[in-house]
Amino acid sequence: MDKDRIKGSAEQAKGSVKETAGKIFGDKKLETEGKTDKAAGKVQNAVGGLKDALRGK
Repeated sequence: MDKDRIKGSAEQAKGSVKETAGKIFGDKKLETEGKTDKAAGKVQNAVGGLKDALRGK
């Protein structure tokens, strides 16, 4: 498993926590940051998946 996939998954989890906290506390900025972190994590995870596919893992 590529390091990018692990980091991407962690970023998605962090984003989910931020987004949920933003919703609970009514903090739109925190909620938006969470959504951005989740999107970045998905991209990083996809890059890691592509690297794994190219290596044949």
